[in-house]
Amino acid sequence: MPEALRIEVRSRPSTVGYMARALYPSAGLAKAGRFPSITVSWRRHQIDRRHLDTFLGLTGLRADGLVPLLFPHVVSFPLQMMILTHPMFPLPIWGALQIRNHLLRHRRIATSEVLDLETRVAGQRLLEKGAEVDLYSTLRSDAEVVWESLNTFYYRGRFGPPGEASPLARSPERVGEVCARWRMPSGTGRRFGRLTGDYNGIHLWSRYARLFGFEGAFLHPQLSLGLCMARVAGREDPERQRLDAWLKGPVYYGSAVTLRVAVSESDRVFALLADRDDRPRIVGRWSLVSTGDLIA
Repeated sequence: MPEALRIEVRSRPSTVGYMARALYPSAGLAKAGRFPSITVSWRRHQIDRRHLDTFLGLTGLRADGLVPLLFPHVVSFPLQMMILTHPMFPLPIWGALQIRNHLLRHRRIATSEVLDLETRVAGQRLLEKGAEVDLYSTLRSDAEVVWESLNTFYYRGRFGPPGEASPLARSPERVGEVCARWRMPSGTGRRFGRLTGDYNGIHLWSRYARLFGFEGAFLHPQLSLGLCMARVAGREDPERQRLDAWLKGPVYYGSAVTLRVAVSESDRVFALLADRDDRPRIVGRWSLVSTGDLIA
């Protein structure tokens, strides 16, 4: 396995560049032995207001001069794509599925701040029917960590003797009351892909998505989460907040969905159901956090 690799970018990574690399054959996890140690950093990043306005328009979230909890997750995604498509990475991006998002905001972030963004491979594990890799991202203002996330990707297959599951794998089981019903938008794949840099065909073409066993093309998970959070949080924007999301199934374009929410003193647990299916497609927990809390 090569030594740890550090990459620094001065601007938003080129989608054409890393998606072109994704066309090359991958070595395979069995040959590589493990996922490589790769870190990508983007210093002195400033929020692109056009991207933020597009994100707010698609999700229905509000900003009021601040960076919403979910938006750095979108901003960091091109860095994650650089890692997932790097020649050192042993499995192809086309087989990667996001299965868990854990986002933590330590304080309010002004859209005018100059920020340092970094993403690295932080964890990995073999399971009975697949492999998981965790990508950890931080957003810093000077030396202060103001936001962090842990994003887990899953690859189907048998890669070796299974180990222990992640302690973050179990989702809440509370169901809650119906909060909202609506029909998911269609035709957002390319517009949202321009924000995340994720042009995986499963979000663009139904024929392509069916090759991987899906019923058709489906929304980027960040957009589905944003549409949920716009209804769960409303106008609320507490300074320190956390979102844990378990992505259990695709949310197809144009599907009729139901959002259920269970409210307690410490959190709000929500479940997104689609097309009369009793099994949630997304389960999330939005909660307040204390000073010094960490993502894991």
